[in-house]
Amino acid sequence: MSMTHFLPNLVRRERASRKAMLLAPPLALAAAILLNLALYVLMGRDPAAVVHAMLLEPFLSWSSFSEVLLKTGPLLLIAQGLAIGFRAKVFNIGAEGQFILGAIFASAIPIWFPQATGGWIWPSMLLLGAIGGALWAGITAFWRVRLNANEILVSLMLSLVAAQLLYYLLLGPWKDPNGFNFPQSVMFQYDAMVPTLFAGTRVNVSLLIAIVLSLAAWVFMQKSFMGYKLQVGGLAPRAAGYAGFSEGRAIWLSLLIGGFAAGLAGAAEVAGPLGQLQRSISTGYGYSAIIVAYLGGLHPIGIVVSALVMAAISIGGDNAMVSANLPIAAVRVFQGSLLLAYLVAVAFVRYRLEWPHTTARSQS
Repeated sequence: MSMTHFLPNLVRRERASRKAMLLAPPLALAAAILLNLALYVLMGRDPAAVVHAMLLEPFLSWSSFSEVLLKTGPLLLIAQGLAIGFRAKVFNIGAEGQFILGAIFASAIPIWFPQATGGWIWPSMLLLGAIGGALWAGITAFWRVRLNANEILVSLMLSLVAAQLLYYLLLGPWKDPNGFNFPQSVMFQYDAMVPTLFAGTRVNVSLLIAIVLSLAAWVFMQKSFMGYKLQVGGLAPRAAGYAGFSEGRAIWLSLLIGGFAAGLAGAAEVAGPLGQLQRSISTGYGYSAIIVAYLGGLHPIGIVVSALVMAAISIGGDNAMVSANLPIAAVRVFQGSLLLAYLVAVAFVRYRLEWPHTTARSQS
């Protein structure tokens, strides 16, 4: 008798518990914290100091919390766009590249017109950045629909191309001639900067835009017929095809929405806290937003909460690297283990373990 005969099987539950689905994210967070605390002990770090720096310090002062809000904006924007595609089973993994293209498109205005003034500049930058991200995502959509290429691989590889395009511009035609040979553009003029929300902080209008678009994402997915078609296409593609829902249209729409949101986030980054196009614009927002989207259960309201949590972990991780001597890799491990713990929790919400001897008894 083979060993697999004694292993349990995963059997899908007839109906997932709503209460269990709501409990999955906090339980996953608790499990990730415990797992990483054990890791910190093995590394010889003080777990109490790490917990204080990573999980408490971001909320203990207004200056720290304002940085959390600043980081929440791009994570929330990108995650909301990605979640729409994920629910339609269109897996856009290239938001990082779309973020970079949004930053590049937006930077074109202050770089080409450095003397321009007026309140039209920063809104135009945001719009142009969103268009740039959507166009970059459109390349993936074309390859997926016309050539049946895998959108995961295409979007991911295009992120590498976007990074090389950024490096070329900053080391070539867009390089600041007075920048002491650093790979960066000129500083943008005042009217190219997104207005701040709170005096003395870097939190800007892009956070409000992210919240408004989160509400729009909820209305789109929960109340619109197009959102309903996307969800049906993801849950039951054969039924969607039989009902006349176009798979190609769903792919195009999902990727363009994700690219639009990521490009908008990239534009807000260069027009907000940075004030110029830099090589370090690519900080992993596009990849972290994938964790945010799934940790929020791919639901617009849940994503708002998970974006705030992930932003706090990111800011707290920076604190822990200084005060608790924690390596940057440990912060990445925490984020990855959080996603893994959530996926395990959701798996047990949707499935149950069934042992072979239990099945045999029920059949007899």
